[in-house]
Amino acid sequence: MKEKKLIKMAGKLSDPYRVISGSKFRLKDVDPGDTLWLKSKDKDRAKEGLQTGVEELARLQDRLYAQDRWSVLLIFQAMDAAGKDGAIKHVMSGVNPQGCQVFSFKAPSSEDLDHDYLWRCMKRLPERGRIGIFNRSYYEETLVVRVHPELLAKQKIPAKLVNKQIWKQRFEDIRNVERYLTRNGVVVLKFFLHVSKEEQKKRFLDRLDRPEKNWKFSGADAAEREHWNAYMKAYEEMVRHTATAEAPWYVVPADNKWFTRLVVASAVIKTLDSLDLHYPVVSEAKMQELAVAREKLAGPGKGM
Repeated sequence: MKEKKLIKMAGKLSDPYRVISGSKFRLKDVDPGDTLWLKSKDKDRAKEGLQTGVEELARLQDRLYAQDRWSVLLIFQAMDAAGKDGAIKHVMSGVNPQGCQVFSFKAPSSEDLDHDYLWRCMKRLPERGRIGIFNRSYYEETLVVRVHPELLAKQKIPAKLVNKQIWKQRFEDIRNVERYLTRNGVVVLKFFLHVSKEEQKKRFLDRLDRPEKNWKFSGADAAEREHWNAYMKAYEEMVRHTATAEAPWYVVPADNKWFTRLVVASAVIKTLDSLDLHYPVVSEAKMQELAVAREKLAGPGKGM
């Protein structure tokens, strides 16, 4: 009964931000400061709820690993300082490291640029039974590359293939790849952590004011703020063209980190619960083998 109530609450927290058909999606309809019915005074209660969710996620992940049938891919996209690292750290804090793989994708290397843009991410897909996390992903090819066309010129794509249809084609390719993955047992969940420009500025200043956070800041971070509107348009287009029932986007308000983490955890928990995860059923022959082993271990003077 407790688990059912938890799953129901997970749905209430995550479903409002789930986008499965992007045709009518507008980024302006999502308030980065939204916290649903929770208020600032509920922050401590929300943290307790997150801890409960982390424990439930650990239980589900253990079954996912043991069953060894499904794999789960969590994709995180956001502007700098939106809280991707913190969300991954807190939400996955209870998961067995043996069953979780995290990859952060920075600027492509020379080797990456000698391949198609999906290559470096495809070779990092999670194995069955595991949760894979992409901190940024192939979606950067429809975001930063779109905002900075000069990056596209470095990708060695034949000139005649770089045309007005390239972004539409990339969205189509991504939808097709994600459909293929889901048809092969890879569950794809995508999170866009939507932070406001004002909150980002506040977090940047905090990084500058606190010595232990200085390493997180780069002059390029501030420079990218000049392209804020272009990025918001690119994010909106990304969700509109790649949100599907098979691979939904969760556009999560990110101005309040405690709420962001609660929503992300809720979405993952609800999805894992829907997979009917269970421990493998032991065969009769295996049961007999276990019985023999028990007898040997329990018997006195057997030297075991």
